[in-house]
Amino acid sequence: MQKTISNEIIRSLNSKSNLLNIITDETEELTVKQWVEKYRSIVPTKDIIWLLLREEFLSEKDLRLFAVWCAKEALKLVKDPDIRSVEACNVAERYANGEATKEELNTARNAADYAARIAANDAAYYAYYAAYAATGNVVDAVISAAVYDAVYANYYATKAAYDAAYATYDAARASQLDQLLTYFE
Repeated sequence: MQKTISNEIIRSLNSKSNLLNIITDETEELTVKQWVEKYRSIVPTKDIIWLLLREEFLSEKDLRLFAVWCAKEALKLVKDPDIRSVEACNVAERYANGEATKEELNTARNAADYAARIAANDAAYYAYYAAYAATGNVVDAVISAAVYDAVYANYYATKAAYDAAYATYDAARASQLDQLLTYFE
């Protein structure tokens, strides 16, 4: 697994990446942590997360565990989340650690899905997405995590709510990046 970042590596992942416009030193090759420390104030957090959430940098297990962490953080935003969504996250974590089967994982995801479909409130909807993020396609799920949906749902209420929601979004992304960096120690 790649533990350094250079323009060559970024180019190999996506030749059209906006990162190539920001980082122009073709000879620079830094460890992941050094690169993030150097560019965190220049590169948008979502782009750093986009870069690091790849099998070139993290194992499938670490990607899945990170997705579970994100889903659990999203569930903290839900008042009284459905137990089936919470359990889906727990099963996904056990699955990542080799302690649950694919069948158990699918059963837990289906139970969370069912809970969301029969619920009549938005909280269950977001809990379902949090659980789905933990058990589904790891990279896509994390990128479109439930936190993103929950935060932007507030936009249409008022400008003040939008400002507060955007601050929450920024804090959530910063927190996600901090958590992600623990995999590179």
